[in-house]
Amino acid sequence: MNNPFTKWISHDIGVDLGTANTLVYVRGKGVILNEPSVVAVNTKTGRVVAVGTDARYMIGRTPAHIEAIRPMVDGVISNFEVAEEMIAYFLRKAREEVRGGRPRIVIGVPSGVTNVERRAAKDAAYNAGAREVHIVEEPMAAAVGIRLPIFDPVGSMIVDIGGGTTDIAVISLGGIVRAKNLHIAGDKLNEDIISYVRDEFKILLGARTAEDVKIAIGSVLNTGAARESTIRGRDLVTGLPREVIITDADIREAIAVSLGSLVEAVKEVLESTPPEVVSDIMHRGILLVGGGALIHGMAELLTGELGIPVTAAEDPLTAVVRGTGIILEEFDTFKEILIDGDDELRTR
Repeated sequence: MNNPFTKWISHDIGVDLGTANTLVYVRGKGVILNEPSVVAVNTKTGRVVAVGTDARYMIGRTPAHIEAIRPMVDGVISNFEVAEEMIAYFLRKAREEVRGGRPRIVIGVPSGVTNVERRAAKDAAYNAGAREVHIVEEPMAAAVGIRLPIFDPVGSMIVDIGGGTTDIAVISLGGIVRAKNLHIAGDKLNEDIISYVRDEFKILLGARTAEDVKIAIGSVLNTGAARESTIRGRDLVTGLPREVIITDADIREAIAVSLGSLVEAVKEVLESTPPEVVSDIMHRGILLVGGGALIHGMAELLTGELGIPVTAAEDPLTAVVRGTGIILEEFDTFKEILIDGDDELRTR
């Protein structure tokens, strides 16, 4: 049985457990943490060396006995033990901001995750010190975070382009009417850039370099103003370091196929959506959230391809974690959108 005083001595925490980054919201404090979902582990001792930002700097730079691990793959936990360490670290940092007992946590996960994947996220959070854990699908959390009228009899459409997955969802009356989850997102675009540079310039890039150049000059539409960046990698012919200049046109060519697949996926969801809801979406437009919403020209590209207004939400990177925070603030109002399934509340 829950202690009636627990809510006064602990703080609720919302977590956007992403493939690329983990964001943490503390009730009453707002978003207090945004760090890469990376853990550096000493393989000799099994000891965690670094987590988050410090661990990301180690990617591609570690000695043989230290491994930089990303425990989240395609939005779900792929390495349970490392994910547990990472969640525990982030919870400790969150609880440094506030004093109190073990928190209630709401975690955002991609739409369509399996019961096993959902259970892995919950167990990792319980083992990291939570007293309650609830799961919400990320498109629904994002819709709450940007204050869409999710309980009204009107259709809304969210495209959440994250690090590991893109979630496309149509929402009405407090539920998801149609949804599709695909593994074309930030990480796939990075892989496309690495492949393109390897094929065109015969240079091997690291994942961090590909990510940085995508953020710096990446665009999906030709605006006429060319942008360029210098990239450094290993020459595949000589084996020596080499640098070349890459342009926004190169980035567009590299990611064109993946973007085409993403556009087709959005069209598929629209084609299977009931006509009345499609009418609402045509009137209200589509909202972009996630890191992919920040790629230059993404909203304009989708608008042109779909014939429906597409706009990036305000502060799209934090939409999901802000949604988990609103759910915590107004738990009784939003508890019906949680996907706890048949998991009963546990008190530890």
